[in-house]
Amino acid sequence: MRRLTPVGLRWRLAAWFTLVALMCIAIAFIAVYRGTGTQLRRQIDSEIAGDSRDLQDNLVVAHSRSARALARAATSYVRGQPFSASSTLLFVLVPGQAPSTNRPEFFGRQDTDNGESQAQQEEENRLAAHLVSTPDGYTTLLLPDVGNLRLLKRTIGIGSIGGVTVGVGEPMEPVSRAQRGVARAFVLAGLLALGVALLASVVLGERLSRPLRLMAAVAARVDAGDLYPRIHDPAHQGAEVKVLADAFNHMLDRLAEAFAGQRAFVADASHELRTPLTVIRGQIEVLAAQENPSVEEVRRVGRLVQAEIARVSRLVDDLLLLTKTEHTEFLRVEPIGLQQFVGDLWDGASLLANRRFELGPVPRGTLRADPDRLAQALRNLLGNAIEHTEAETGVVRMSVTATAGGRVRFSVQDDGPGIPEDQRERVFGRFYRTDAARDRASGGAGLGLAIVRAIADAHGGRTSASASPEGGASIELELPGFTQKLVPRNWLT
Repeated sequence: MRRLTPVGLRWRLAAWFTLVALMCIAIAFIAVYRGTGTQLRRQIDSEIAGDSRDLQDNLVVAHSRSARALARAATSYVRGQPFSASSTLLFVLVPGQAPSTNRPEFFGRQDTDNGESQAQQEEENRLAAHLVSTPDGYTTLLLPDVGNLRLLKRTIGIGSIGGVTVGVGEPMEPVSRAQRGVARAFVLAGLLALGVALLASVVLGERLSRPLRLMAAVAARVDAGDLYPRIHDPAHQGAEVKVLADAFNHMLDRLAEAFAGQRAFVADASHELRTPLTVIRGQIEVLAAQENPSVEEVRRVGRLVQAEIARVSRLVDDLLLLTKTEHTEFLRVEPIGLQQFVGDLWDGASLLANRRFELGPVPRGTLRADPDRLAQALRNLLGNAIEHTEAETGVVRMSVTATAGGRVRFSVQDDGPGIPEDQRERVFGRFYRTDAARDRASGGAGLGLAIVRAIADAHGGRTSASASPEGGASIELELPGFTQKLVPRNWLT
C-alpha cells in the first residue's frame, strides 16, 4: 500500500482549532438546550401549582354538603376553563361521581372521534387511564392528541365527602418547541462559527507555519552545501518566532564559521606538512643525483632530514593535542602547590636560552589543575617570549597573581616586537602568525598559543594578549580553583 502523505502543520492546526471550536459550541448548546428546558419546566410546574391551588380553593368555598353537589360545583368550574393546545387540563375525581373535567375523552370515552379507528381509540383510552392511576405529585405523561403532559395530582379532604382528587396538567409542547428553536439556532450559528473558525485557523496556521517552512527551506539549502542563506526580517512574526529565527541564524553563523575554520585548518595543516616533506624530498633527490656523494654531504642531508622530521613530529603532536582537548579525559586535575610548581618550571625554562629572566613573587596556595597541561601551556608562553626576544639582552618576565573569586593569573611578558592591537585576539587561532618576525623560520607552526587557549578553556579559564611595559607582548593565562594560603604574622612583644 502507498504510504499516506503526512498532513502539514497548518492543516493540523486548522483541524485542532476547528475541533476545539466544535467542542465549545457543543458544550454551549447542551448548556443552553438543557437550561431552556429546565427553566420552562419549572415555569410550567409553577403555573399548574397555582391552578391547582385555585381549583382547591374553589371546591372548599363551595360548601357542598354532598358528593353530587361537590361534583356539580367542580364541573361548573372546570368547564369554565376551556382546554386547547396551550391551555390547562383540569379534572376533579369525587368519590361515587363521574369525573369533572374539561376533557371528558380522557376519562372512559368508548366511542371513536376525529375519524379514528376503534383500535386507535382503545389505545387512547388505555393511555388516558393513566391520569386516574398515576400517584399524587408531579408526573409527566404521554397522552393521545396532546403529547407529553406535565401533571400535578393532589388528594384533599372536604368535609364528610372524604378524599377528593384534584388534577391539573399542562402540555410540554412549549418546552419542545423552545428546545427545537434553540437547536435550529445553534445549528445555523454553529455552522457559521465553524466556517469562520476553519477559515481563521487556516489563515493562522499559514501564518504560524510560514517561518517554519522558511527555516526548513534554509536548512535544506544548508544540507545541500550552501552555508550562507539566512532568515531575514522575522520581527513581524512575533517575539517567539524572532527568538527562534535569531537562534537559527546564530547557529548557521557558528556552523559557517566552524566549516570555514575547518577548511582553513586543513589547508594550513596540509601546507605545514607539505613544507618539510618538500625539503626532505629535495634533499634526497640532490643526494641521489650524485654518483659518489661525500660523507659530509650525506651527513648534511641527514641533519636536514632529521630536523624536518622533528618539525613534522612536533606538528603532529600539537594537532593530536588540539584534538584531545575536545575529550572529557583530556585533563587530570589534582591539587598543585603553586610556589613549588612555578619554581621548578622556571628553573627549567631559564636554562633554555640566554635571556634576562625575571620571576615575580608567587602567592602561596593550592591550585586545582592538570600539572602536565598547565606546564605545557606555560612552557609555550615562555618559549614564545624567548623566540621573539634578542639573545642576552632580551627580557622574559613571568608574574603570578591571585585574583578575586579563587582565581590565579599567569602573565608572561617580553620586550620583543609585540602584537598589534587588532591581532591580539586572532593570535590564539590555529596556524596564525602576526608578521614576518613570527614566521615559520622560527620553528613554530602557529599552534602554540592555540594550545594555550585550549588548555585554558578545558580548565574553565581564559586567555588574553596585551602590550608589556617594554612595548613587547604580554600574554595572560587565568585559571580558577586557587585556594590561597594565608601567612600568619609574627608580632614582636
